[in-house]
Amino acid sequence: METLLHFNLFILGLILGSFFNVVGLRIPNKESIAFPASHCPNCQRTLSPLELIPVFSFLFQGGKCKGCKHKISPLYPFIELATASLFTMSPLVVGWSKELLLSFALISLLMIIFVSDITYMIIPDKVLLFFGVLIAVLRVIVPLTSWWSPVAGALIGFGLLLVIAIVSRGGMGGGDIKLFAVIGIVLGWKGVLLAFFFSTLFGSLFGVTGVIIGKVKRGQPMPFGPYIVLGALTAYFAGEKLLNWYIGFL
Repeated sequence: METLLHFNLFILGLILGSFFNVVGLRIPNKESIAFPASHCPNCQRTLSPLELIPVFSFLFQGGKCKGCKHKISPLYPFIELATASLFTMSPLVVGWSKELLLSFALISLLMIIFVSDITYMIIPDKVLLFFGVLIAVLRVIVPLTSWWSPVAGALIGFGLLLVIAIVSRGGMGGGDIKLFAVIGIVLGWKGVLLAFFFSTLFGSLFGVTGVIIGKVKRGQPMPFGPYIVLGALTAYFAGEKLLNWYIGFL
C-alpha cells in the first residue's frame, strides 16, 4: 500500500514539475500560465498530448522538437524529475503527517524559483506572495516546537540578506531577500541559518568550479536563487542530521 502511495506521489511530482516549468518561465514575462497552450518556443507549434508527457516525451524525441528539431532545454525534464523525487522522498523524512503539506508547498515554491532565476535571474513577487501566504497558514496549522521560531526565522532570513545587499551594494537581489524570509517561516530561526550556510557553501563551490573550468567569468553576475534552493532543501531534509553529526564529530 505504501509503495503505491509513493508511486502516486512520483507521478504527481512529474505532472506538477511540468506545470512548475510553465509557471517559472511565464510569470516573469507577465504571461498567462493557461493561455496559449504549451508550444515550442522556437517554431511556436502547439504541442500534442504525446509531446507533453513529463520526461518521457523529452527522451522519446531525443531532446528535440518533433516539428522543427530545435533542441529542447534539459531544464524541463530536470525539474520534472527533481519535483517527483522530492515529493516521493518527503514522507520518508517527515512521515505521513500534516507536515507533508508544508513540505510539498516548499518544494513547489523552490522548483518554480529555480526555473525563473536560472532562466531570467528573476524571482517573481507574485510567486513569493502566493506561497508566502500559503506557507504561513500551513505553518500555523503545523507549528514548530517554539511558536515564535517561524517569525524569528522570517525576520532573520530577511534581515541577514538585506544587510548583505546593503554592504555589497546590490550584490544580493530583492527577490533573494524575500525568498529567505519565506524559507525562514518554514525552517524557523535555526533552520534558516543552516539554509544560509548551505546556500553560500554551494554558491561558492559552484562559482569557483565555474571559474576554474572557464564556464564563469570573474565579476560576471550569477543567479543566487538556485543555490538558495539547494541550501533550503538541504537544511529542511537533512539539516538536523548534519548538525547532530557535526556536533558529535566535535
